[in-house]
Amino acid sequence: MNRFLAFITKEFRHILRDRRTLMILFGMPVIQVLLFGFVLNNEVQNARVAVIDPSPDHESRTLTHKLLADDIFKLAPDITSLNELEGAFRRNEIKMAMVLPHDFAGSLAKVGTATVQIIGDASDPNTASTLVQYAQSILLNYQQEYNSRNLPSTATGIKVETRMRYNPEMKSVYNFVPGVMTLILMLVSAMMTSITIAREKEMGTMEVLLVSPLKPIQIILGKTTPYLALSFLNAAVVVVLGVVVFGMPLKGSVLLLAFESILYTFVALSLGIFISTKAKDQMGAMFMSALGLLMPTMLLSGFIFPRESMPVPLQVIGNAIPATWFIPIVKGIMIKGVGLESLWKETLVLVGMAMFFLVLSLRNFKDRLE
Repeated sequence: MNRFLAFITKEFRHILRDRRTLMILFGMPVIQVLLFGFVLNNEVQNARVAVIDPSPDHESRTLTHKLLADDIFKLAPDITSLNELEGAFRRNEIKMAMVLPHDFAGSLAKVGTATVQIIGDASDPNTASTLVQYAQSILLNYQQEYNSRNLPSTATGIKVETRMRYNPEMKSVYNFVPGVMTLILMLVSAMMTSITIAREKEMGTMEVLLVSPLKPIQIILGKTTPYLALSFLNAAVVVVLGVVVFGMPLKGSVLLLAFESILYTFVALSLGIFISTKAKDQMGAMFMSALGLLMPTMLLSGFIFPRESMPVPLQVIGNAIPATWFIPIVKGIMIKGVGLESLWKETLVLVGMAMFFLVLSLRNFKDRLE
């Protein structure tokens, strides 16, 4: 019995000395609870909305104030005319627009009715549906308050016209295909690259490669080029299946989509190399990839949950995730048909990330193995 207790004590001490095991046992659950607790939220907050009010009056200002009273909507003040809506939706500057008629107060008082148009960006169908429902509820509440302030003979009704841009049928595949494409490219490029190079180091074969006539940069390019090609092939398969099987549109340039996919894959490969320089073995590389790439990509990039409803610190962390910038690019090209003139900011961010992680990973790789 004493030997058995001594054996258990030894195992406890072994676990407590292993920082990686402690991180898996205690760090992973804490991180998951915090992430899911803050991110798993069906409510949408701080969604950018444009209010088109051609002839502002007391009632239109009251309705606008009521729309913006909660944290659900955040006004985009620079958009004041119908001509500006198309460009704002294409550049992903707004999620919804409310268009009021001319002489809103006069229509309510004289005619007894007024038509308010609600336009949602349905390239993200779940968020669009939620925002439109919020807006309709606010309009109904305003109508009840207006009627209570006036005589029964002037009781009015507000007609709501709802339009869903880019995805009138509200197909979930419009959100599913870009997200899956992003995850696949990250999984194949970053995770598999980091695990492959870590396996070479763990088995001692990387040192054999380093004594060959090949330079370190050639070794890295040789290890990552197959994953670049396979990732691009996977991206093409996802796009073809989405278009042919699920009816996903492809309104923009195929060449631009291919270029952006290669750029994003290049960023993921650089991340994979960087992880491999920090990991001592395959288990460490897999753990770092899953914790540092896969989970944040799924939770913080806007693929599943709207980023506007997340706490500010998580939004800041999400900005450092390549998928946060790649998903709007895929949606913009495939669903909205926009070009580089509308996606230049996201493209520049990915280019900057690619250069940063490539230089960092190559530098660490040389320091570790030369």
